[in-house]
Amino acid sequence: MNWLEKMERKFGRYAIHNLMYYIIILYVVGLVLQLLVPSFYYQYLSLDVSAILRGQIWRIVTFIIQPPQTGYLFMIFALYLYYMLGRELENTWGAFRFNLYFFSGMLFHVIAAFAAYFLVGVSFPLGTWYLNMSLFLAFAAVYPDMQFYLFFAIPVKAKWLGILDGVYFLYTILQAFLPSYGGNPLVGVVYQANAIAAAVSILNFVIFFLGSRNMKPYSPKQRKRKREFQQKIRPENHYAGGARHRCAVCGRTELDDPSLEFRYCSRCNGNYEYCQDHLFSHIHVK
Repeated sequence: MNWLEKMERKFGRYAIHNLMYYIIILYVVGLVLQLLVPSFYYQYLSLDVSAILRGQIWRIVTFIIQPPQTGYLFMIFALYLYYMLGRELENTWGAFRFNLYFFSGMLFHVIAAFAAYFLVGVSFPLGTWYLNMSLFLAFAAVYPDMQFYLFFAIPVKAKWLGILDGVYFLYTILQAFLPSYGGNPLVGVVYQANAIAAAVSILNFVIFFLGSRNMKPYSPKQRKRKREFQQKIRPENHYAGGARHRCAVCGRTELDDPSLEFRYCSRCNGNYEYCQDHLFSHIHVK
């Protein structure tokens, strides 16, 4: 049992289910603020270390409401894309592991902001760009053969976009070691701050996946196989209250949380069903 499994067994019940739904709501709030009061975010909510050190500690959390930085015309597509990525990762990993990946990414961004402040002496507000990019990097690693349509016409597999994503991260990091454009020291500071943000995002990705080397059971093919297995052996009788599914560990049913997914474990001796949070963390019945 690795450290991720131990943490999930201990803290899994505190995970926020359908986390990306709430994150998208925060992005929409940030977009509305950006449209109505453009300067409000940077004045009061951004990850500004100098302001945090003056007592505005809420910025450690509120910076997350910055929506993906793209044109307003494509904003709705960007929000839908990130919702889809987060939903699929949560369905695959389980709520706890997706929560851990996202919130550790936030924590690393806060660390990066403080590191940039103390290293370069300037407070450069770091937004959510690299956090969202690392989300796509994780998606490409889990679903390498998933197809996206660039410009709604050109099919491209996620693994190739993930490679471009990784190259972009590496280039951003290398920029910190290049001479600043035109000798402008401020541009050099921006490069260094972005490099630190990109580096910690990659670090979060690497740490998580080094601790998830046994993630093959979460693959889409396995999920499909387990779904078909479940449909074949599902008992006809229902549980109390009319529920069709009940986790053998926590006892929750789909009536407790409609977003929960349930699977039978093929390694347990008997028809034991588990929710998405306990499917890969329970003790197998022999």
